[in-house]
Amino acid sequence: MAPEETEPERLARNLAELLQELRVAQNGVQVLFGFLLTLAFTDRYANAGHLVHVTHVVTTSLAAGSAAFLIAPAAWHRILFRHGHREQIIRTASVSALVGLILLAAAMTGTVLMIGYMVFGALLGALLSAGFGLLFLTLWFILPLWMRIAPR
Repeated sequence: MAPEETEPERLARNLAELLQELRVAQNGVQVLFGFLLTLAFTDRYANAGHLVHVTHVVTTSLAAGSAAFLIAPAAWHRILFRHGHREQIIRTASVSALVGLILLAAAMTGTVLMIGYMVFGALLGALLSAGFGLLFLTLWFILPLWMRIAPR
């Protein structure tokens, strides 16, 4: 907090920054969720095997869960607006955003598995999925955590 920033100003800034971060993540999960919903109505999907269908349902569920966690803070803000709960909203929304991002990374990794499996087969699909899972883990979680604990 800057010396000239009051506590209410800091909370307002933190909430604005958090809601902006959520807007970015929400776009990604909504596009992915829409894609996953339409996939079930294609001819290729109808002929796909059990593994693809199970992966699709799990991945779609992960995307729906991600959307729920990423959109929830906006609903909380609207319901609790001007009721003095800004600090609680920020604390809870930060956890919700993190859970939503974890679910989004899992959904995207599952989507790569499903598409990779359908296009290239089980082994290459699994390798592609593992690679992207590692990429999400590194960029979204390990790198920022490392930056947080590393000396400046």
